[in-house]
Amino acid sequence: MSSSHSLRLDAHQHFWRYDAADYPWIGRNMGCLRRDFQPDDLRPLLDAAGFDGCIAVQARACASETDQLLRLAERYPWICAVVGWVDLCASDLEQSLERWAQNPVLRGFRHQLQDESAPADFMQNPAFNRGLNTLQRQGLVYEILVKARDLGAATELCQQHDQHHLVLDHLGKPDVQANDWKAWAQQLAPLAALPHVSCKLSGLITEAHWQDWHSAQLTPYLHTALELFGPERLMFGSDWPVCLLASDYAATCSLVGSVSQHAAIWGGTACRVYNIEGAIQ
Repeated sequence: MSSSHSLRLDAHQHFWRYDAADYPWIGRNMGCLRRDFQPDDLRPLLDAAGFDGCIAVQARACASETDQLLRLAERYPWICAVVGWVDLCASDLEQSLERWAQNPVLRGFRHQLQDESAPADFMQNPAFNRGLNTLQRQGLVYEILVKARDLGAATELCQQHDQHHLVLDHLGKPDVQANDWKAWAQQLAPLAALPHVSCKLSGLITEAHWQDWHSAQLTPYLHTALELFGPERLMFGSDWPVCLLASDYAATCSLVGSVSQHAAIWGGTACRVYNIEGAIQ
């Protein structure tokens, strides 16, 4: 499917029924996130921004959330794909995947690697690498969530696993507040050189100072990603509702829109990487 006929997709957002114990990463300083966020909350925002649908991404390290997201996708066909969670290190990984194999909406998995005590070590764990091999053999996407300091380890991981698409979330979470985008660009370049790796233009606003960011501070990161990956390996993601910590939905879209309106970024890449076809009913 050519990108010119692709659906317009928000390639990265979350749904949850809020419970403090389930979402330990939502800190006390994140008051606006401490409530439920469901498809009926997102749909008006998608409509206003001209999106056909979205990709729902895990926010908890538990398989039951994957099931919940898949149930939502059954009710709301405009949730075009689900990126769930599964324990890649588990000895029964193949059985877990078998349970979901008949669900065409489940297109990939993610783990909050950034929350591990030593993400670089975790990415070298033989069990984790065996699990990632299994995902790639089955044609499932894996999303990599790390901070910029671990981009070197992420690059090594991606070099070792090139049998299917890998996706870097949130531009590798640069330290925007340190304002050293050139150092981040050097860390990102070797990863961007791998043709099977794509990147989400997402999560950037919340890496800046939430109450005191401006677009001129962030556009160098977006321009650099565009230069390194090209639009055909980039995809827009709002990271809603997390983006609400620093911005509303429309402003989150317009930040990326100010850099590029290329059809690949606004749906084409996501359709290709996550194997999403056709019109939504």
